[in-house]
Amino acid sequence: MYAPPVTEPALPLLYAQHLARDRRRSAHTVRAYGATAERLVAFLQKHWGGPVTREALGKASAADLRAYLAHRREDGLTNASAARELSAVRGFLKFAVGEDAELPRLKGPRVKKGVPRPIAPHEAVALAETVSEEAREPWLAARDWAVLLLLYGAGLRIGEAVSLTGAVLPLGATMAVTGKRDKTRIVPLLPQVRDAIEAYARQCPYGVSRDAPLFRGAKGGPMPPGVIRKSVRAARTALGLSDRTTPHALRHSFATHLLGRGADLRALQELLGHASLSSTQIYTAVDAAHLLDVYRNAHPRA
Repeated sequence: MYAPPVTEPALPLLYAQHLARDRRRSAHTVRAYGATAERLVAFLQKHWGGPVTREALGKASAADLRAYLAHRREDGLTNASAARELSAVRGFLKFAVGEDAELPRLKGPRVKKGVPRPIAPHEAVALAETVSEEAREPWLAARDWAVLLLLYGAGLRIGEAVSLTGAVLPLGATMAVTGKRDKTRIVPLLPQVRDAIEAYARQCPYGVSRDAPLFRGAKGGPMPPGVIRKSVRAARTALGLSDRTTPHALRHSFATHLLGRGADLRALQELLGHASLSSTQIYTAVDAAHLLDVYRNAHPRA
């Protein structure tokens, strides 16, 4: 007996599993791209008035994708968000119909690339001190101080810092860090950063073991990145700093200050764990922007 084709609800789930297992994408990327795949399948089922199968996805047209993006625009998507959505859609279609399949040609929205805003060294230190001072217990103060110094002093992403395990101890002059797509890089450790981590490790009431998270939450579990983000928001308000003063801004500051002191772009690329040099080159614009700010503020005719 013939059975008509039906929508394959498992496709978005299989895509998410593929991203996590085969492509080793971050948990955030897996969630975001998986959600896009679910939204696309739901939209196309209504748009086509029929099942969404691999075969049907292989026949999706540029007009179909434009209709989907227009539908998503109704939810208030910015150009940057729409560009990310389109990237996720293309990835899902490649997965569903085959890597060699020819996808509909569709130009994404133009996205103006923003320049990261670094903060001054004294502001970075003041921010870390304020976050530390507001902690409920001494060991939590030591933890927050160590994490923020890692972001500013070693250029780590917040996710990289909270993912460290006790295996990094004892510390030396450098430390191995696992970044995006499980890529490992070696970062130098300033004495102040090393001292901060060791001071925290001595005070942590849950101890430190090789296979457990180095930085613990208040109840002993892995430290959630949101804890630091929330503390930084409160501290920047107290200090009167910009809304752009985030944990990631400390990483921007690390890169900008090194570049300003003559660091080589290729070396900076390695320190930051960027897959391509183009990602690092944005900091040349940051440095130029800083010079313009200094010029405007100092020059009598500016």
